[in-house]
Amino acid sequence: MKNLTYLFHSRFGKYLKLILIFCAAFLTGRLLAKITSSEIISPDITALSVSSDPSGNWGLSFQEKGKQPLGNASIQELKQYNAFYVQDTDSKNIYLTFDAGYENGNTSAILDALKKHQVPATFFVVGNFLFQNPDLIKRMEKEGHIIGNHTMTHPNMSKISTKEAFQKELSDVEAIYKEVTGKEMIKFYRPPQGIYSTLNLSMAKELGYHTFFWSLAYVDWYQDNQPDPQEAITKLTNRIHPGAIVLLHSTSSTNALILDELLSKWEQMGYSFHSLKELIA
Repeated sequence: MKNLTYLFHSRFGKYLKLILIFCAAFLTGRLLAKITSSEIISPDITALSVSSDPSGNWGLSFQEKGKQPLGNASIQELKQYNAFYVQDTDSKNIYLTFDAGYENGNTSAILDALKKHQVPATFFVVGNFLFQNPDLIKRMEKEGHIIGNHTMTHPNMSKISTKEAFQKELSDVEAIYKEVTGKEMIKFYRPPQGIYSTLNLSMAKELGYHTFFWSLAYVDWYQDNQPDPQEAITKLTNRIHPGAIVLLHSTSSTNALILDELLSKWEQMGYSFHSLKELIA
């Protein structure tokens, strides 16, 4: 009888320990979920840890509504490469950018909304967008927007290890831009899909480029699964913050539909819109 009692208590003790460990883990997880929201938004990336090494896939962790998110690298770490993801400010400034990989009929509506609100934007374009849409490029130029470099072929730039190959991805875009506009292209660069390496950042700097990531984006690039317009507005207004570099895709029909209303809401929140030229100045 004594042995049975001991066996019961021994097994019971093991089960009790497991139950207590499980409960503690569950309660800790619930507490952390309340303390911080760590949804990470990055084109083509949905889960990233914030790291002090500025290499990999760009991602964000939003800690508090209305506050700047944490990036893979800090403002200071990126600064040594002439790279930015957010402005170091408490002022309600927005730097609006668009990635333009191709044209599907939504860019004109986006430009109409920008013109209505007199908002300067930067369009980071891929090579084919330039030579297939010269009239849109000329309109962007005429209406005061910046054309940035999103590479010629939209590759994984972190796989490019030589300066010559890296430079060609940028210089080919520069050449087409000059053919279309007759002007030299401003040296603003955004890595395709936010995939980068410290070597890439160094090479971009050596070539005279500033690199721009982002501090606010959302999943707007799937053509067959566009975001609900009101849900998109809610997400983009809830997560706006001082010094935001906003990334939207010009291919998004949702963006074309909501941009006028979205700009109005941001303005009502006290935000003003600025050019990336001001940020680097």
